[in-house]
This record gives sequence, C-alpha cells and structure tokens, in this order.
Amino acid sequence: MQRTFAITQMNKLGQQGTPFLFAIDFACAQAIVLPLAEVRPAELLYEVNGRSNAPRTSAPVSTVVFEKFPMAFAEYERQFHFVTNQIQAGNSFLVNLTNPTPIVTNLSLRDIFQYSRARYKLWLRERFVVFSPEIFVQIRAGQIASFPMKGTIDAAIPNAKTIILQDKKEIAEHYTIVDLIRNDLSMVAHNVRVEALRYVEQVHTASKNLLQVSSKIVGDLPKDYRARLGDLLFQLLPAGSICGAPKPKTLDIIRTAEQYERGFYTGVFGIFDGSNLDCGVMIRFIEQTPTGLVYKSGGGITAFSEVGSEYQEMIDKVYLPVFQSSKYQFSKI
Repeated sequence: MQRTFAITQMNKLGQQGTPFLFAIDFACAQAIVLPLAEVRPAELLYEVNGRSNAPRTSAPVSTVVFEKFPMAFAEYERQFHFVTNQIQAGNSFLVNLTNPTPIVTNLSLRDIFQYSRARYKLWLRERFVVFSPEIFVQIRAGQIASFPMKGTIDAAIPNAKTIILQDKKEIAEHYTIVDLIRNDLSMVAHNVRVEALRYVEQVHTASKNLLQVSSKIVGDLPKDYRARLGDLLFQLLPAGSICGAPKPKTLDIIRTAEQYERGFYTGVFGIFDGSNLDCGVMIRFIEQTPTGLVYKSGGGITAFSEVGSEYQEMIDKVYLPVFQSSKYQFSKI
C-alpha cells in the first residue's frame, strides 16, 4: 500500500472507530493497513502488549540452534569512520548505524514468533518476523506518549546499571533522542513534557540478560485526532530513535553508510482498537532473503562512540528471546 492511500485509510478507519492493524516501513513509502476483522492468521500474526490473533501454545522448544555470522570488523570500521567524520563535520549529532547479519536457525519465522517473548511481535508469511521491546507511541484518552529506548549493556557486568547510566556516550545519545522526540511530538500535540528520564528496564534473552535505558515523553492531542491518525503518525516518522538528529541530513548519512535497504526494519507497527492506539518500533528483526535469513541490528553513533564497543553492541542485539530451550548454539565471532 502506498503512503498516500495508507494515510487516507488510517484516517478513515480512525474516524469510524474501526479497529485496524498497521505496519509502516522505514522509508515511509510502503504500508500495511488492515481492519482487524480482515487480518488472516495464516498470512499475518501479531501481538501488541498481550493483544494477539495467534493461537496460544504451551509446548516447549527442546532445542534451539542459532548461529550468527556478523560482518567483518574492518568493514564495520569503515562505515563507523564515515559516520563519525560526518558528526565531526557538524552534519549530525547522532546517527543510528545498522547492518544485516546472516543467521542460521532450526526455527521457522513462525516458530520464532510463537516462542519469543516481546511487547510487540509481528509475523508476515514468507517475509519477516519482529519481536521488539521498544514502544514508539501510545495514544490513550487523547494523550500521546513516546518511550525512546537508547543505551544497552549486558546485565551480567558488575555494576552494569551504574555503568550505563554514567556513560558519557550513552548520556549524550539518550538526551539527543529525548530532545528530538519532544520536538517531534510538538508537531502533533501540545503541552509536551518529559515525565520520566533515563529509567532502566531488563530484557531477557536465551543467552544473556540486557539492561536498556528508556524515557517517557507525553503530549496532549487535539480533539479530532482520530480522524487524522494517518497524518499524525506519518508526520512523526521515521522514528527518531532509529535514525538520529537532525533527521533530514542524518537520513542521507544513513543511506550512504549502510548501502542496503532496511525495508520494514526500524519502521513501526501496531493496532488501533477503536479508541486507543499502541505501536512499537520494528527492531529485533529477522527477514527472509533469497540467500537465507538475515537479522538486522545496530546502534546509535555519537562523537563519544568507540568503534569496538559499537561493533559488539550490533552483534549483541542479534538474539532470540526464547526461554524454553535446553540448548542454544552460537557461531564464533
């Protein structure tokens, strides 16, 4: 579905109070917009904060094979230095640099959807699966809230919480995104404020636990917002947490540095239930390609970034949040 038609459809369904599902790609060029009553589970499965069209299962996964084959450090280093040179030249304050990592697993995309745990899960037949912890925006009772997530560390590291909260690079990255999201919300809402700054949440994976840092930014919407849901969402996209600031120039830097199509990765998806809207950023993303599965991941680069730690963060984010396994295999890096 093209952008213009998607906006029109979302506005129409919002005004009617008709529940619908939507998914919008990173470039804001393609979208899926379907009334919930028309979503076919054989083609598309979703779970949004516990609301789902997927059948429940209690069957355990006895064995999970998961191998990842990240890009060479030298190749990442070349991208990293291009990005940091752009930052030093004053063209951006923060650039979210991502890459695809080939993976091998014994699980199908649907299996991964079924057995993974995350706030936001989406499976599109023969195309991709996403299991994201990151909220984009939630709308309830005329109030819009965004929860940018910036800053990740292995929870097993001694004093991990203190380290992540005191890290200069992470502080700069997080404050930049909070300021960007606050400005973005001001385009569609009034009385925009930061209600919680840099709180820490734990994310569980099969191989390790991670700490991630988030904030909460809130604004009040105009009374007619339901009739303009499409316009509102597309005005906020792409999500600031997965591109950087300032947006227009940073998007140019991303296209030059990455040299691949993100597609629906780092787009957004969610549901409107007739009254409220809840959507997440499509990170933690596995895509089917002609040559096999790829897992797309990355992180924010600032003037304080160190290439080795950024490379490792990109790799650490390639994981499956599957808990029922007794065996979990990784390739050597």
